[in-house]
Amino acid sequence: MDSDKNELGTAPIGSLLFRLAVPTVVAQVINMLYNIVDRIYLGHIPGEGSLALTGVGVCLPIILVVSAFASLVSSGGAPRASIAMGRGDNDEGERILAGCFTLLILVSLVLTSVLLLWNRPMLLAFGASDNTIGYASSYMSIYACGTICVQLTLGLNAFITAQGKTRISMLTVLIGAVLNIILDPIFIFLFGMGVKGAALATILSQGVSALWCVFFLSGKKTILKLRVKNMGVSPSVVLPCIALGTSSFIMQSTESLISVCFNSSLLKYGGDIAVGAMTICTSVMQMGMLPLQGISQGAQPISSYNYGAGNVDRVKKCFKCLLLTCVSFSSFLWLMVQLFPSFFARIFSPDPSLIDYASTALRIYMGSTILFGIQIACQMTFVSIGSALSSVTVAVVRKIVLLIPLIYIVPLFFSNKAIGVFTAEPIADFISVIFTIVLFSFRFKASLRKLESR
Repeated sequence: MDSDKNELGTAPIGSLLFRLAVPTVVAQVINMLYNIVDRIYLGHIPGEGSLALTGVGVCLPIILVVSAFASLVSSGGAPRASIAMGRGDNDEGERILAGCFTLLILVSLVLTSVLLLWNRPMLLAFGASDNTIGYASSYMSIYACGTICVQLTLGLNAFITAQGKTRISMLTVLIGAVLNIILDPIFIFLFGMGVKGAALATILSQGVSALWCVFFLSGKKTILKLRVKNMGVSPSVVLPCIALGTSSFIMQSTESLISVCFNSSLLKYGGDIAVGAMTICTSVMQMGMLPLQGISQGAQPISSYNYGAGNVDRVKKCFKCLLLTCVSFSSFLWLMVQLFPSFFARIFSPDPSLIDYASTALRIYMGSTILFGIQIACQMTFVSIGSALSSVTVAVVRKIVLLIPLIYIVPLFFSNKAIGVFTAEPIADFISVIFTIVLFSFRFKASLRKLESR
């Protein structure tokens, strides 16, 4: 146990980040299969694949909101638990874990009720058309029943990663993803359940993953143990976690609002094919961003532990290593999309017209992805060192201040207004990265000076 902890403060940064990041990257790649595999199978349903794909794509904003609430709790709670470990206060870390566990259950109960009561109105507001609302509603009515499984899997797995147990956290999503891949074709095609089968496969898989997390965190191999005596919602424990997790919540939840803006604008200017192309664009972006998030999650326990322990040099080295890795990957992703957009589009649909449309949209939509490694590295480092305000500021600027207005402004300057809508994304990303670099250069130095003065 002690060796697990001490390793975060003593092992060479490069090799340590590699060992922690590889499992988290694998986990993130596997994790995306939950929704990506659903879309791949649904896109190939004979005679109705394109409409089924578009319908489930409309559900994505709501799914992102569900995930965002898990992130609100865990992305703030997990770094705080790591910082507590760095200070040698495992009891505080366990109180944080148990408090967040209780909060995740309460949040899931509220979300399930809301999703079941206002399923159809929300989907219509999020861009569903008369042609796709049936598919979207069928998927979401079943997915809503598994909200607690999603909350516990995403929320608790972050605490496993925060202890440096990245192989265990990888197994969490591996178990669920493999089960999902097996169940999807059985429910969708063999049982003829279509979109309902995809949703059922997803929540059953997440349920198994959730049980895995609970069993591990209650067992003997965990550093921070989930104890009944610590359960409850103590404001002094959970409120700082929520404050730190707000940036991740804003980034993910505003994706929902942004999807509404994108889908409604694209439905107006380009019809169902444009909305379908956006589903493909967001899916490919998700495929690319999740490995980046996996890399940054591998760095999080290193940064947080050493910040808590007062090891300034190791915090600096961790950031530099994280930045180099993220920029290298985002550059590679950008190059692949620009060179082979149709390859990515074909993953999700065999429809030639949708492939052609999505290929053009992809090149535009992901035009600034080459710079996004900088954004991810800086923002995760803000979270890792407990800089809640800076992390929230970056999230708000990128999503709310920049992107949402640009979705409506940029098309005014294009004859093909649907293409203008897609162009809003790279413009917002470029400006956001510049802002993040400036803010980070000031705030990171200030945080380290504060640490040195302890």
